[in-house]
Amino acid sequence: MSTPRILVMGAGGLGGIVTAHLLQTGHDVVCVTTNDAIASAVEAKGYRLKGEGEEDAQVVHGPIARAVPEGPFDFVILAVQPPQVDEAARQVLPVLGERGKVVCLQNGLCEPRVESIVGKDRVVGAIVGWGGAMPEPGLYDRTAQGGFTIGRYDGAPLDPEDGALTRALEAIGPVETTGNLKGKRFSKLAINCAISSLGTLGGDRLGVLLQHRFVRRLALEIMTETVEVARKERVSLEKVSGTIDLDWVALTEAEKDAVGSPGLLAKHGLLLAVGFRFRRMRSSMLQAIERGRAPAVDFLNGEVVALGEKHGVPTKVNNVVRDTVWKVARREATSGMALLREVFEATGPHGR
Repeated sequence: MSTPRILVMGAGGLGGIVTAHLLQTGHDVVCVTTNDAIASAVEAKGYRLKGEGEEDAQVVHGPIARAVPEGPFDFVILAVQPPQVDEAARQVLPVLGERGKVVCLQNGLCEPRVESIVGKDRVVGAIVGWGGAMPEPGLYDRTAQGGFTIGRYDGAPLDPEDGALTRALEAIGPVETTGNLKGKRFSKLAINCAISSLGTLGGDRLGVLLQHRFVRRLALEIMTETVEVARKERVSLEKVSGTIDLDWVALTEAEKDAVGSPGLLAKHGLLLAVGFRFRRMRSSMLQAIERGRAPAVDFLNGEVVALGEKHGVPTKVNNVVRDTVWKVARREATSGMALLREVFEATGPHGR
């Protein structure tokens, strides 16, 4: 498969950046969006792509569609938010090539959902290790560098033709393959349950939020609950793109009640470093709410709560965070540091 035909579903922060980079490197790609404002902006001005720290945007011209075009496609990249992933998978099934693959970029555990629609052997998971945003329709801001980790959710090896997918994605960033996608997915789930959801509640960029000690403590407790659920699921956690060793980050029983310790100090220091590395990253879930879309919190913190109930693992912090994100989405609460402080107080007592 020397020149695969690629369809990207979704033209938000991820989908637009993926499409623009693929177009830049000469790939046969078309992007689909149901958002008229985005489609009109791209048609008029092209995909405007800003790199990290760049003031001026590069303009990349290429197709954008308002409905799924005629197939067949060798690869379909799902760049929609998790609440839209089932419908997107159903839409692309008729245009998927005979040996075509659907690629899941979503945070959360979406591969099994897509497998139930298009077939288990036709789904590749791609964990995104970089950040992107769409400050205005058609303008795409690469907020953090990184690449992808790809693999099969059941641990089966990738097919030989999937090498064409690897080469295509390398237009965006380095690609590594894994035989333990599930372990990396759960690690990314723990990170996103903290970063994306707290970013939604705090309404600010990651670097600003993680400067506050109580926000870091909430993040540690969210990740700890997720790790405890993953262990009950018999998942072997693995770091994602060199980010965080979740087995180490998870609070020990002693640290849960401690008021300062060398271990806690090291964990807070690590989160400060993460905040600096991804300081410009803004929650994609918050961006979805701002565009009138349903938040993906049920696929993140809600997934942890459901698995916690299954295994009898307490998930108090994830539960409160999930419910509060929905309050923001329903305009019953306003994002900001005051709201994060309310969540902290509601989930106490905490160590430090």
